[in-house]
Amino acid sequence: MQTIKTDVVLDARGLACPMPIVRTKKSIKTLEPGQVIEVQATDKGSTADLRAWANSTGNQYLGTIEEGDVLRHYVRKSSGNDQEAPAFTQVVNNETLEAVRSNDDVLVLDVRETAEYAFAHIPNAINIPLGELDTRSDELDKTKTIYVVCRTGSRSDLASQQLDAKGFTVQNVVPGMSQWTFDTATTV
Repeated sequence: MQTIKTDVVLDARGLACPMPIVRTKKSIKTLEPGQVIEVQATDKGSTADLRAWANSTGNQYLGTIEEGDVLRHYVRKSSGNDQEAPAFTQVVNNETLEAVRSNDDVLVLDVRETAEYAFAHIPNAINIPLGELDTRSDELDKTKTIYVVCRTGSRSDLASQQLDAKGFTVQNVVPGMSQWTFDTATTV
């Protein structure tokens, strides 16, 4: 099982509804957009509560891992601009990526955070979070066309611009994982 990188761990074990949500709401205010919080809870209703709260506040509920009596919930703080129009001109849709992703000359690069990737990603996609791309781009094969995916196309747009400037052949995938309806894999 993959270790999930988080920016903050919130201990809400032993607390009953609504306290896990109250503490999460307070803690997430201290995070920067795009950072991930792990909320540890024992209240069985916290899964539905956190999912509903995240969706109603614009944050992204990533998933929950159950370890014994402890539920580990993962939530990504919204950047507030996830729906910005992409600026990179080489853009394809999800259907185009699905049609070509198994070709030998294609590499799928997922630039979401490791926690987002862990709960659902395109099979065989390589995960290099956007914040690490500049220092890890040498891990990518310049002979392949790189299809860059994130949740909505915003981070992948930035990544596509970075890679294009370094001489890679790149396609930004829009709308990305938020509307991906094809097969996914997990690492949790």
